Amino acid sequence: MATSYKPLGQLDLTDATLTTLYTCPASTETVISTVIIANRSTSADTFRLALRPDGDAISDEHFLAYDVPVAASDSTTLTLGITMEATDVLSVAAGGTASTVSVNAFGAEVGV
Repeated sequence: MATSYKPLGQLDLTDATLTTLYTCPASTETVISTVIIANRSTSADTFRLALRPDGDAISDEHFLAYDVPVAASDSTTLTLGITMEATDVLSVAAGGTASTVSVNAFGAEVGV
């Protein structure tokens, strides 16, 4: 089983649309160690983070973080240890309609 440590996803969020940050590939398990949310704006914003098992349609129980504030020109670092199986999806959204939020996920993919 080969393990690959790397950035798993990087997005520039510009609105409140829930967007896929990372999908666990086939024949792989993934551990997401850290998610960093950076607000590049001079105004406060919020973010949402959800884990959708098997790529399910979003539902209330999937949210790990919901409308969490990020101060202007600041960032939030989440150290999580999220475990994922093939086809699980990590999704994110910014709070505003004119957001300037960057999201980066880091972790390890393990071939099974």
